[in-house]
Amino acid sequence: MRRITSFIIAFTAVAPPAFACTNLIVTKGASSDGSQMITYAADSHQLYGSLKHYPAADWPDGAMLEIRDWDSGKYLGEIPQVRHTFSVIGNMNEHQLAIGETTYGGREYIDSTAIMDYGSLIYIALQRCRTAREAILLIDDLVQKYGYASEGESFSISDPDEVWIMEIIGKAPKYNKKGINVNKGAVWVACRIPDGYISGHANQARITHIDFDDPENFLYSKDVVKHAREQGIFEGRDEDFSFSDVYNPLEFGSARGCEARVWSFFNRFADGMDDYVDYALGYNLTNRMPLYVKPKRKIFLKDLADMMRDHFEGTPMDMTLDIGAGGSHLPYRWRPMEFEYDGHSYVNERAIATQQTGWWFVAQSRTDKPAGVFWFGVDDAATSPLMPFYSCSDEIPECLDENNGSLIEYSETSMYWTVSRIAQFSYLRYDKIGSEVREVIDNYEKEIIAEVSKMDKRVSEMAAKGENVRPFLNGFGAVNAERLLDRWKKLDKYLLVKYLDGNIKRQNPDGSFMNNGYDIRIPAFPIQEEYSDKWKENVVRDNGDILRIPE
Repeated sequence: MRRITSFIIAFTAVAPPAFACTNLIVTKGASSDGSQMITYAADSHQLYGSLKHYPAADWPDGAMLEIRDWDSGKYLGEIPQVRHTFSVIGNMNEHQLAIGETTYGGREYIDSTAIMDYGSLIYIALQRCRTAREAILLIDDLVQKYGYASEGESFSISDPDEVWIMEIIGKAPKYNKKGINVNKGAVWVACRIPDGYISGHANQARITHIDFDDPENFLYSKDVVKHAREQGIFEGRDEDFSFSDVYNPLEFGSARGCEARVWSFFNRFADGMDDYVDYALGYNLTNRMPLYVKPKRKIFLKDLADMMRDHFEGTPMDMTLDIGAGGSHLPYRWRPMEFEYDGHSYVNERAIATQQTGWWFVAQSRTDKPAGVFWFGVDDAATSPLMPFYSCSDEIPECLDENNGSLIEYSETSMYWTVSRIAQFSYLRYDKIGSEVREVIDNYEKEIIAEVSKMDKRVSEMAAKGENVRPFLNGFGAVNAERLLDRWKKLDKYLLVKYLDGNIKRQNPDGSFMNNGYDIRIPAFPIQEEYSDKWKENVVRDNGDILRIPE
């Protein structure tokens, strides 16, 4: 047999990024342009931001696909390759099928003999499937044949017509005398999100009720209830079965650290979410919010991108307001996520935007366009711009190449390191530097969204004439990314000059820096802004007796 090695790993990591990611979902009836949209943030302290491409290929008879664990690179086994695989850019293929994920863990059922881990399932499905339904059925087929090698997992799976959430968890292993697992595979459920609605998941299983007689909207493994009964974790009627409650029981941490992120998304775009604040806070786990909600208005691409930059602003969990934000309203809390003081335990909020993001995306699948758009960003979404790549693209720019730098190897030509430099600087003075970076991101994204719109119009005209649009679209993303890298390098230098030593240099109306009026090399006296009132209040409370100036 001829062996084909497939590099399933899209980034280098030495430990699993479990309990870390966020997926948001907007159906075409809820979006402003009629596109299906899903998002994903690959959040881990050990992920490097790069873009992976799997070229379309034809394979000979007998070819085998090597499977390596997506998180660690560990060899798991091999399976037969199919005759043809599709082109994949990032997490979207040439047929506009897109897949994201979040790990929820759930009950500890891990098969040591299994081959198929969750990351491999994603990229095999993208290379072999055209639609979301096909992907769901292929994932089922693979795990039942080869075993499921990961923890509980939620997938967002979208194509131009449908969006599904699929939740899966391995069965409890049962080994015979030969060490063979006779209870191989996984149990799962998939729910189609109704058109006109929005949904999401963030490291907590969310599907509860299953309509076993509605194949248009629900798919499931045949033993999803039976296995729970066999394990003694469910005794009720089938119609009362809840996948989430049985296989991933809700706790305070999974509500506050996970479900709260989905609530924040719903709260921004749907009415009535005040009713679930106590649930998002983790104080009332019985007041469970729905799997999906209807937004009060159509959602734009830019809306969804900005939602991935959320820190609970304007909610009771707003990370910019308490003393933990310091004197410059920093919406970050470095790890760990919990701390103890004076005999009590407290939580550090986990927002959608987080410092340890390796890469993130917004995928648009579109029925009225010859190609979808895969919007890709690296590092913290709050301080990084999105770059568009058409779903038929097969060109990766040098700045996003997986071999250009790593988390332990700095590269001057890497988009990840350039964006990270700006993020690290922003964290020092977030209310000033962070807000200016955000303004630059907003201006750029409005420009590039308009540019993509013009490209779409031109491509549609070409396609109507029967012209091959693929070569025309192929280089668009790569050219823009390299152009953006140069723009961000200049921004990095500009910010350093402007905010040197905690000061803010004064600027002329044209943006140039003001001099002192005598020597062009000497700046005007800088702006020196005060810390926040919250910071002052706590400093005075802590050390006011020493710092107070006598009257």
